[in-house]
Amino acid sequence: MSWKTTLYDYVHHKNQMDMDYSVEPLLPFVTDTQFLQAQIKRLARTAHSDQDRRYFPIKNETRLTILQTSAGQQRKIIADIRLKRNSVGAIGNAEFEEHRVETERITLQELDEKWHITRIELVGTENSFPINTPNQGSAYETEADEPYMNHHGLRFPSLPYLNYNVVPYLENSGRKFSYNRAQAVEYAETWWDKANPSYIEFEVDCSSFVSQCLFAGGAPMNYTGKRDAGWWYKGKYNGQEHWSFSWSVAHSLQGYMLNSRTGLHAEIKDHADQLQLGDVISYDWDGSGRFGHSAIVTAKDANGMPLMNAHTINSRHRYWAYKDSPAWTERTQYRFLHISEMR
Repeated sequence: MSWKTTLYDYVHHKNQMDMDYSVEPLLPFVTDTQFLQAQIKRLARTAHSDQDRRYFPIKNETRLTILQTSAGQQRKIIADIRLKRNSVGAIGNAEFEEHRVETERITLQELDEKWHITRIELVGTENSFPINTPNQGSAYETEADEPYMNHHGLRFPSLPYLNYNVVPYLENSGRKFSYNRAQAVEYAETWWDKANPSYIEFEVDCSSFVSQCLFAGGAPMNYTGKRDAGWWYKGKYNGQEHWSFSWSVAHSLQGYMLNSRTGLHAEIKDHADQLQLGDVISYDWDGSGRFGHSAIVTAKDANGMPLMNAHTINSRHRYWAYKDSPAWTERTQYRFLHISEMR
């Protein structure tokens, strides 16, 4: 049996694992105990969540693409793979599809003339504040400069200055803007699994994607020219990249939406089912008060609960609670953000 056959077996049995809520199908050839233990916890959470929703899985299909490989010593192969998953389930008589794109780094080693998977790593994270992980670039460093939150609660940023010479397509700020939820959702459905070349793709891209959706729905940019004020994107200019923290950083985005006095504004709802299409959920994975992920509501299930589109781990119609995410913890908190009429 070749190492490629072992990879295809892994994908096939992983589909079965998610249907059965059990890691047992992987045990004959996966020896990464840390991965298996994490999957046991994830599957238990997912099973409990599905039971609460009265959701029954019907089928899982996954398309495997081998992105690159490298050979090591002692018959070892490291393969980066992309998994395009399509899951179908039912609540009552209504069927729902969820799509997801994940990238994994798989280490395979031949032992006793048989290939085993000795390590499985998820490439990409839904948490822009990895626990016990040092800063790894601008997406993390900008969080420390976030101006909209303090330990005592929310505070307002400075009033916006709109530079119409730089962003000529913005309307006069005195006019009311109506939020076109259908257009925001249409954008999210079009670009959920790929990057729009009109924008820079960030390593942690969830909030930039949500910002693009909001902008597509008619939310006016608040251009201040300052990274820590307003909500704006300018792209590359004179060899440098320009955008506000609130455009690309989850914690900053939700802070801006709650505190903005003009244009894009949101109010907090108590429950997920109070959200409408085009609304946003922010995720605080460890209950620290720092939000590390953003997603946009693009559909509802048969119970009236939100289904989300998101980037970083590209997802379409994913159940809002995200309990199947490796970033989820027992301390996870949600902020349900309903987009108000533009002011």
